[in-house]
Amino acid sequence: MGYFQIYSLRCVSMLVMASLLTACGTKQEEVQSWMDAQLNQQRPMEVEILAPQVFLPEDYVGGQLVDPFDETKLTEVLKESRLQTNALLAFEMNRRKDPLEAFPLDSIKMVGNMQRKGVQYALLKVDTLVYTVKAGDYLGQNYGKIMKISEADMSIREIVQDAAGEWIDRLATLQIQEETK
Repeated sequence: MGYFQIYSLRCVSMLVMASLLTACGTKQEEVQSWMDAQLNQQRPMEVEILAPQVFLPEDYVGGQLVDPFDETKLTEVLKESRLQTNALLAFEMNRRKDPLEAFPLDSIKMVGNMQRKGVQYALLKVDTLVYTVKAGDYLGQNYGKIMKISEADMSIREIVQDAAGEWIDRLATLQIQEETK
């Protein structure tokens, strides 16, 4: 390629660029004039502000009611809950304890069951000793009473305190476990 060809190629490309820039200049003026027209058409929104409401004070009428923080009211409620607790636990506190009530429920394992004279028994293992129990016997440290014994598990009713300090019934289940050596 010769010098003249390179020079003419540069001149042509410069002319093309100049024409493109000129076209952009006219478009920019059109866009600017449109934006100015839109800006002139805009009107601020007028929002009507309402007058403030009149506050009418009222007399306090709670002075004749019972104070919710009164100690006597709280003492009465505690007495009532103790009476209910005493009714639920009265029998449990006065009866003779079974040997299995000395152990927590999670340390007792059900290792088997058997039936003798139509009565279902469960075999429970604590440490190295095996105990035989039936429905109605007690175990665990939460006044647990055996309600039902089946081939795979046994149902226990416990009396425990909830988060509010109330004594409630809770059902627990002890499932049969295979002995691992």
